[in-house]
Amino acid sequence: MTATATHPADLALGPAERPLHPEHAPTGQLRLGVFFQGVNSSTVWRLPESGDQVAWESFETLARTAERGRFAAFFLGEGLRLREHRGVPLELDVAGRPDAQTLLAALAAVTERIGLVATQNTTYNDPVDLARRLQSLDLLSGGRAAWNIVTTDNAWTGENFRRGGYLDHADRYTHAEESVRIARQVWRGEAIDHEGAHYTVRAHSQLPRSAQGEPVLFQAGVSAEGRDFAARTADVVFSPYGDLAAAAEFRRDLSARAVAAGRSPNAVQIFPGAVLVLAPTDEQAEEKFRWVREQQVGPQQAIALLEQYWGRDLSAFDPDGPLPDVEPEVEESGVTRGAGFQFAKAQELTQAWRAEAAQKGLSILEFAREQTGGRRGTFVGGYDTIAEQLAEFARIGAIDGLNITPWLVPGGIDDIVDELVPRLQERGIYPEDYAGTTLRENLGLPLPG
Repeated sequence: MTATATHPADLALGPAERPLHPEHAPTGQLRLGVFFQGVNSSTVWRLPESGDQVAWESFETLARTAERGRFAAFFLGEGLRLREHRGVPLELDVAGRPDAQTLLAALAAVTERIGLVATQNTTYNDPVDLARRLQSLDLLSGGRAAWNIVTTDNAWTGENFRRGGYLDHADRYTHAEESVRIARQVWRGEAIDHEGAHYTVRAHSQLPRSAQGEPVLFQAGVSAEGRDFAARTADVVFSPYGDLAAAAEFRRDLSARAVAAGRSPNAVQIFPGAVLVLAPTDEQAEEKFRWVREQQVGPQQAIALLEQYWGRDLSAFDPDGPLPDVEPEVEESGVTRGAGFQFAKAQELTQAWRAEAAQKGLSILEFAREQTGGRRGTFVGGYDTIAEQLAEFARIGAIDGLNITPWLVPGGIDDIVDELVPRLQERGIYPEDYAGTTLRENLGLPLPG
């Protein structure tokens, strides 16, 4: 069924959920990526079957399983400074990880088709050097490399580098766009004579173009500036919009921005981030989800979450009791636990949280589990139920795929590969095999100019 076919269910959908116009809709095929995250509240690291976040076996097993399931890409997050909690390294989450390009180069030797996506920061990488390293990965992998473009504008991260410093928040995307422009000149073999707001560069490319021309560009910002940057620059966007209506609306917005930037409506593919909790039946999946949430956010994680916003030791409070009745010791939360934790007005936030928790009758532990995601971005259900849900996403044309964060590493996508993928293939919405040897071929992207 095409994305614009008449379907009885459409009558019950709001405008944002109806099939998209052909010029805005993707092909109706979904692809999957696997996301080995950094700081997050999704991955469980304290089970006996959990891997080690710096062990080669964790990465190799996950990548090989994903390739067996015809996943389009293996994606690595990045952390340029150890995350901290109240001034010391955070011990309840991933504390550090090998360099992305070094690790992906090693994975290129033990895989054949899966794309290799390196999150690399534009603020603290020289664009010519970064472009050369990414191009090297692209050549060595046979055209499977990609760059997830991220920006950083805070001084806390900058302290970790010799030159220090930071960008004004308003400059983060203008700086990134200049970096990408220089990188593309490197990849296309152009003599670079660049003078811009952030860089003055005289350089020549040292390497030939890869089988896919140049690395695929991924981007994850969903602010207005981030969407415009993606519309002008990216091949693929990671979004937080796993809800069907929200995903369709994001598709429409990004398509309009792409057209305004002189590109086709479908120039940018959309892969929402997602966690999948699967089981043979819906009832078993619900039971499994409750258990997973208990493992993801336990008493220690709940107290640590609140301490980040209260700015003080809350270990004396019972995780099964009400939210702390003491006042915060900070005015604003910082970036030391990651960008998602920063800029919260502590006094206003903690008052609002206490009122919300009291109104809902939630303990510290229950409230923390709700705040760290709950069901947002999570698909919970039997194998057939989730296959049908994803078929609806494909029919509507809201997304091109999912970027999956496994709740367990390295075994967290085994049931997706063994049970869900065959059901998606039966429904005609997932590839039976890789389309080619390069990431661009396997994502259905055209060769760059």
